Amino acid sequence: MIAILTVLFLFLFGLKYYDPPLEFGIAINFGTSDDGSGDMQPAEELMPMQEQVANIEENIQETQQETAEKESVAEEVATQDNEDALAIQKQKEAKLKLEADNKIRLEKERAEKAKKDAADKAKKEQEAKKQQLDALMGGLNSKGKATGGEGDGNVAGDKGKPTGDPKAKGYYGSGGDGGGNYRLGNRQAVSKPKPLYECNEEGNVYVSIAVDKSGNVISAQPGMKGTTNSAPCLLESAKAAALKTKFSPDDTAPAKQIGLIIYNFSLSE
Repeated sequence: MIAILTVLFLFLFGLKYYDPPLEFGIAINFGTSDDGSGDMQPAEELMPMQEQVANIEENIQETQQETAEKESVAEEVATQDNEDALAIQKQKEAKLKLEADNKIRLEKERAEKAKKDAADKAKKEQEAKKQQLDALMGGLNSKGKATGGEGDGNVAGDKGKPTGDPKAKGYYGSGGDGGGNYRLGNRQAVSKPKPLYECNEEGNVYVSIAVDKSGNVISAQPGMKGTTNSAPCLLESAKAAALKTKFSPDDTAPAKQIGLIIYNFSLSE
């Protein structure tokens, strides 16, 4: 009885047994490294810290490379823009310089032309004065005064123009002008007598001539194509002047070389 009571007492009031037994101490959170951050507990095991660091460094390198590539592209674009802008600026400067050079050239040409025109005008005026002086010298005596007179008016004097021919009967014309109107190949006219102006008609008279090797005019036919006035007095005067014309001799020329003389008869205004 004593033994049974003892077993019952130990069973009911003895030490309690826990399966599994109770643990004692401080609970430590699950983790894979000595450091960590965040509020969410991973459900799976994280990769080791070294691999994370390696991935972070690789991401940093990739980011840096992408940034460098973008900066390079941006720099190339900026450089291209600068080069294009510089090229456009150079084209504008070249165009402005060309316009300025053309303007200077035109101004220079105008100045040279004006200078040449003035020189030609002065030369013509000088030649006209010389011709007038030469004409006057033929009618002056030793005392410098003209004697006698000629004209169809009632007033004393020598009617006509200083540039006229003393033998001409017309008083209103300026006579024939042979300068530059003698055409016979390469041969030059060495004697160019002016035609007599005996009527009040004006116009151009084209005279066909035949010249021998010595330069003599052996025949003349006035009124050829181009003549603007076929008045008989003009034709006869032109023919007479053409027959008196003398050209330079040429032994290699034909025995009868055909040429042309143009006489311009004009009336004074």
